[in-house]
Amino acid sequence: MNLLYLLKRTGVLMLLVCSALGISAQTGQLSGRVLDETGQPLPGASVVVKETNGGTSTDGNGYYRLTGLSQGNYTVRVSFIGYQPLDQTVSLTAGGVSLNFKLVPDAKYLNEVVVIGYGSVEKKNLTGAVTTVNAKDFQKGAITSPDQLLAGKVAGLSITPNGGNPGSGSTIRIRGGASLNASNNPLIVIDGNPLSGQTQTASSNPLTLINPNDIESFVVLKDANATAIYGSRASNGVILITTKKGGGAVPVINFSSNNSLATIARKADVLSADEVRTYINANGSAAQKALLGTANTDWQNVIFDNAFSTDNNLSLAGTFQKVPYRISGGYLDQKGMLRGDRLKRATAGISLSPKLFNDHLKIELNLKGSLSDTKFANTSAIGNAIVFDPTQAIYADNAYGGYFEWLTGKNPNNSAPKNPLALLELNDNQGKASRSFGNVQMDYAVHFLKELHVNLNLGYDVSSGSGRTYVPAYAASNSATGGLYQPYMGTQDNRFAEAYLNYNKTVKSINSNFNVTAGYGFYDNAYTNFNLTSYNALGAVISTPARPFVVERNKLLSYYGRFIYTLADRYILSGTIRADGSSKFSPEGRWGYFPSAAFTWKLKEEAFLKDSKVLSDLKLRLSYGQTGNKDGIGNYAYLPTYYPSANEGQYETGNGFSPVYTPMAYDKTLRWESTTTSNVGIDYGFAGGRIYGSIDAYYKKTKDLLATVEIPVGTNFSNQLLTNVGNMENKGIEASLNIAVFKGERFNWDLGFNVAYNKNKVTNLTLNNNPAYRQVARAITGGTGNNIEYHTAGLEPYAFLVYKQVYDAQGKPIEGTYVDLNGDGKVTPEDMYFYKSPAPKYVLGFSTAVNYKKWTLSTVLRSNIGNYVYDNVSSNFGVGRSILNTAGTVNNVLRDFFNTGFAASQFSSDYYVKNASFLKMDNLGLVYNVGRLSKNGTTTLSLSANCQNVFVLTKYKGIDPEVSTGIDYMLYPRPRTYTLGANFGF
Repeated sequence: MNLLYLLKRTGVLMLLVCSALGISAQTGQLSGRVLDETGQPLPGASVVVKETNGGTSTDGNGYYRLTGLSQGNYTVRVSFIGYQPLDQTVSLTAGGVSLNFKLVPDAKYLNEVVVIGYGSVEKKNLTGAVTTVNAKDFQKGAITSPDQLLAGKVAGLSITPNGGNPGSGSTIRIRGGASLNASNNPLIVIDGNPLSGQTQTASSNPLTLINPNDIESFVVLKDANATAIYGSRASNGVILITTKKGGGAVPVINFSSNNSLATIARKADVLSADEVRTYINANGSAAQKALLGTANTDWQNVIFDNAFSTDNNLSLAGTFQKVPYRISGGYLDQKGMLRGDRLKRATAGISLSPKLFNDHLKIELNLKGSLSDTKFANTSAIGNAIVFDPTQAIYADNAYGGYFEWLTGKNPNNSAPKNPLALLELNDNQGKASRSFGNVQMDYAVHFLKELHVNLNLGYDVSSGSGRTYVPAYAASNSATGGLYQPYMGTQDNRFAEAYLNYNKTVKSINSNFNVTAGYGFYDNAYTNFNLTSYNALGAVISTPARPFVVERNKLLSYYGRFIYTLADRYILSGTIRADGSSKFSPEGRWGYFPSAAFTWKLKEEAFLKDSKVLSDLKLRLSYGQTGNKDGIGNYAYLPTYYPSANEGQYETGNGFSPVYTPMAYDKTLRWESTTTSNVGIDYGFAGGRIYGSIDAYYKKTKDLLATVEIPVGTNFSNQLLTNVGNMENKGIEASLNIAVFKGERFNWDLGFNVAYNKNKVTNLTLNNNPAYRQVARAITGGTGNNIEYHTAGLEPYAFLVYKQVYDAQGKPIEGTYVDLNGDGKVTPEDMYFYKSPAPKYVLGFSTAVNYKKWTLSTVLRSNIGNYVYDNVSSNFGVGRSILNTAGTVNNVLRDFFNTGFAASQFSSDYYVKNASFLKMDNLGLVYNVGRLSKNGTTTLSLSANCQNVFVLTKYKGIDPEVSTGIDYMLYPRPRTYTLGANFGF
């Protein structure tokens, strides 16, 4: 595959580079370290000797080394984005010189160049709501997925981990969701390669197949002016990722190793074995008492265990024959706390960035590949561990693998929970996935017109995954079918081609700059899911699919343009337009047009503020624009299509059977969702850049929502139809503040704070005026048809629809007693009301770092305020029917049962809608920079210790208050992880 080809070519280049490494190892050398104003290392800083034009860049610990220099005086320039460049004269002696540099932020620190869609601009000239996060500000510790690096770092960006399993993904939201049925995920672009957001077969999270150690920086685009250039894929924001590149005359090798121990931070609060015995003996029947065992088994301790992980990365960067390069490789072995859970991942990457024709042609080649081998533990064991009888031993003498099981006669009791450990050890689900993505981008500055650049970008993102689930015939969980052998397989093949022209001209006579971009893009995405025959453990066929595979393919054709006009370096006017044509829509509604406009006023450059010693930056931004959305819907929703019946519905024809095909509902006028956003922002800075930040207020309105609504019977081939209906609005305020509290030679203290307020509201959800219409959003576990979250006009999406609970004088809920809200003298579904929603009103992030000499202590805290969770664990397992049941078993119960005394489930009570506001310390880390391991050596070392998920402050009594769906049920606990790391530079 592409990855294997990549690895073969990597070996050839590695040999060439290693040869260069040997040649360059000469005597005279200049070495040392580059630090920021707080004493923190600056990885990737440029160190250049002006007399020879030779240079290098610093490693991950800020160290540099220049060799092959003769004795004499040299002028060395040290530079780093966002800092003032430093020139220093050095007298080099025969023994070499060790020299450290400390850079200070540019008084106009916004000279930093920021990558935006199809180009880059200086940060001081940004017209949109854009936030950058560089490597030195990333989250630390055991990081397996790129999104984890950003948690708590960006105002308006919410990253909620989906669970504690290895490689678990996150729910990523920028300024809340803008859709109900289409995707709410942001577009992610790596080095100009727009990645597919599709789920990867045999992988719990597609982002897990990307090595976080290769990432240099993130740029988060939030408002329409920043995102509209990406058109139909940008309604939910854009995250631009730049990976690390090579450079420098001397090869630099970097090796890092992080070794972690994950421990369970919190378990479901259930009764002990003695408490179960006491309750059953006091309240149970004679038959129930006879079922009690004599063991004391904590089933959660049985299925969960401390888990060790190791993450090792090696990179080589430098320049060979004037070609900057970086080669990297990594290996992750992460075990999960749930027994048997494990992720093994190998990654490789190559980056080449040559310049040809006197630097007129710049080429960037980026190739990344990964192979993963995952053992997926059976997560249904978590719920079974909560309810399984703690008075029973783990093992028993029976025909079901020797695990204790509830039996009816000699057969498993199908109404009883299954042994949690058996569910883990007798369920073997293993999958292998491979992914390769890359692109080559060529930028040509036309020789006869240097202001004109021609850019061509070609890339791909391909992946495949396969695996199987095997359950032996003697497993009680699958005894009815004689076990299970279920293979699965899927592939993705995404290709794209983009080309654009950029003309950037400064006309001094009118004190103006014109920056014009016009481009074209073509994107071809194909996904294949194979429907494979399932067997039992003895090889007998259980089911054969009517269709052996399903291919989904969609194409997108785009034209885009951008115009930026700057007057007197103070007034900036910009506009963008993108036209997208998608095969997901009919020819009549295929094309969507997405414009934006913005104005920026750099107040600091005005005469009345230019000489201010207090202000270092003051900028006003105004923007307005429109983006679209098509993701999350099928490829053929506008076409009349048919689906085959199940095997049981086939008709006999001759010697065989043929499926019956049924027409599917369709809407031939289906068209784009569109989101219009207005944004007002202020960027500020004080005290020479020691205090800086931004404040933004925005309003988003989405129309033509893609939603499945009820339609009159007989008007289509179903009573429900995916169509464009309704509107939603989203408004909020976000702010960030960064302060260098103390700056000194030995002691420095920095802190950053961000806060975001966001409110969503559905304003219409019907084709006609029907404000009482409710669309089911999410259901809960337990019973049948118990829906708890709905969309309805006038409220936030996913609002909880419940009864208002009545309480007694002691504050205890009265079972089955609810408030008659409509006053008709009886309690019916008409008395249900909407109460709260999962989305937090405020999302906060706080980061701080204290540096003393070689020591650095840092922490990251996050908080959600105003988010509510439906406690489905308690509503399902915290009632009397769980412990006193009629299934011929004894079960455990959540301790919340003592708070309610409910004998039967009361799923629709608002008692279970809980305030889940929280404050979390995400990360606490300590780093010691050892420096050189010998006086004249070049090997450097830094050591780190880190703890993740340090503590959680919340009123919520469940396992974890942070639940992206708003429904807490059998959440895989997020671990508390302790990590020791070492980073070597050579």
